[in-house]
Amino acid sequence: MNSAVDPDEDTDIEFETELDPDAEADIGTANTMRQRADESRAKIWIMLGANRLVLTGLLALIVFVTVTLVGTEFYPAFHADLQSEDTIETIFSTMIGAIITGTTLVVTISQLVISQENGPLGDQHERMSSTMNVRDYTRELVDRPVPADPSAFLRHIVDASETRARNLREAVAGNDNEELKAEIDEFTTSIIGNAKQVREQLDGANFGSFGVLFAALNYNYGWKIFHVERIEYEYEESLTDDDRELFEGLRSTLAMFGPAREHIKTLYFEWALVNLSQLILYISVPALIIAGAMLAFIGESSFPGSTFGFAHITLVVTAAFTVTLLPHLLLVSYIARVATVAKRTLAIGPLILRGSQR
Repeated sequence: MNSAVDPDEDTDIEFETELDPDAEADIGTANTMRQRADESRAKIWIMLGANRLVLTGLLALIVFVTVTLVGTEFYPAFHADLQSEDTIETIFSTMIGAIITGTTLVVTISQLVISQENGPLGDQHERMSSTMNVRDYTRELVDRPVPADPSAFLRHIVDASETRARNLREAVAGNDNEELKAEIDEFTTSIIGNAKQVREQLDGANFGSFGVLFAALNYNYGWKIFHVERIEYEYEESLTDDDRELFEGLRSTLAMFGPAREHIKTLYFEWALVNLSQLILYISVPALIIAGAMLAFIGESSFPGSTFGFAHITLVVTAAFTVTLLPHLLLVSYIARVATVAKRTLAIGPLILRGSQR
């Protein structure tokens, strides 16, 4: 696993690869979360895929450029205001209070996360017993030992669902009901295509990075469970007992993906919030130093002159303001991802909470 704080933990994620267009037929599922959400690639990248530190840097650059341009081009009196020590004092004394308050809030969140891991021996034993029971069930389901690595764990369940989808298609191939065979072929092709893409995304992904959870979000297991139940119900008279057993096996495998994904999501949330707490603690120290230095040492005669039409005092104050804002921007970048994932996974199982049925 990665260390608790890894600046490269959220490497940019490639969202999708080209798949067989037949895999997205009428009863099939869109093979990426972006397709199902009908959102732009840029929005998904900003909210989910981008490295959180890179996104924080981009937000800081936007703040710096915007404040500088507004203060120079649209509010020329801004330079004159900065000649007054009262203006600088007001800005940075306010920022010192905001930094201390924000840091305290984040540390409180971190303590809440850590407190969930504490408990008496009996509670810890119950957690361990429940975990081992689930692993035993999963081992029977995938017919192989369950790996300890989160990405491999999810990949085994995806592999099992693909295998059972292929078995179902082969079993139904000899059925006399042509409509049933056509639906099964279309549906299983979608499962196989989606499983292939998710498996490729999970391969080599390490927990602590967002890649594991992002790949899990791309596997639309709930919609697949619904179609398993629907097809089995609509064609009940055309199915043999062996067919029904295969349907049930596929349904059980898909259903297992739900709690597995939710468990990985919960662990990632805790990991990300602890990371966020540590990073904000680290960055709040230089932010406080900068804010204090601006209060103590910068006056009306500091940094005279200009460069390319931008007054030096304006550039210095804007840069210092941007640095003191970094803890808040870091919080925004992390919470944007956590909130987006939480919204996308409010329901567990075959319940679609959005306009698109896919």
